[in-house]
Amino acid sequence: MKSYHIQNYIRYKKDLEQALKKIPDLPYNEYTREQLIIKFMPLVENLARKFSTSQQASGVMSIMDLISEGHAGLIAAINKIEWHVLSDSDDIEKTIKSFLSKRIKGAIRRGIDINRGDMRIPEHKLNEIRKNFGDDKKAVQMFFNSVFSSIDEKPRDDANMIYQIPDETSRYNNAMLNSYLLGLLKQHLTEKEYDVLRLSYGLDCDKHSADEIAKKLNINGSSSYVRVSQLKKQAIDRLIDTVDHSQVIDFL
Repeated sequence: MKSYHIQNYIRYKKDLEQALKKIPDLPYNEYTREQLIIKFMPLVENLARKFSTSQQASGVMSIMDLISEGHAGLIAAINKIEWHVLSDSDDIEKTIKSFLSKRIKGAIRRGIDINRGDMRIPEHKLNEIRKNFGDDKKAVQMFFNSVFSSIDEKPRDDANMIYQIPDETSRYNNAMLNSYLLGLLKQHLTEKEYDVLRLSYGLDCDKHSADEIAKKLNINGSSSYVRVSQLKKQAIDRLIDTVDHSQVIDFL
């Protein structure tokens, strides 16, 4: 890691600690713009420290430079918050953190791209490179589809089924997998999405039908089972979008 001014960092941490103590515990939509900025400044450093500060990765930028770029992204993101949209979320805190995190990381990446060297590559091309051509995301998608979506598939009425070779590969340790899945679900899903997947696939209980789940979650109406199916798909899509490849690689 490149050196940076330790005294300035210590002063910054002390000032931030004092500022955080002065912020009251309120609903997020009741904070002022300045209070929101201060409240999420620790998130900026947390995200900035996930970036490498080696010469090859970030050029001349130190961790303090990354934090500064992240703060600029945080301020710009808070200016764009639409509270009427967030109010529809089942978990406003998780939604706002997700909204801010994407923009903070984007600001840090742009800062690195600008300061890394003289040759400039268009940002959309850099994003393509970062995505590893989608291979990591495809692996995450394969994992969750194999665990959840394939459970719902019914065998085809095919005369050639008799010739299919049985799968003799070793199975997951179900107890360990279920425990791990519950942890991922709690981390990335809303409470309602979590309950729908947990009950649908019996991760820590017996499996429930869509109608049973609708009753448990107080989803009313003649098409309540449709809403349960929508929540199930929504939850799986969210997992694919938000879970990092490194979190499921051991099960692939």
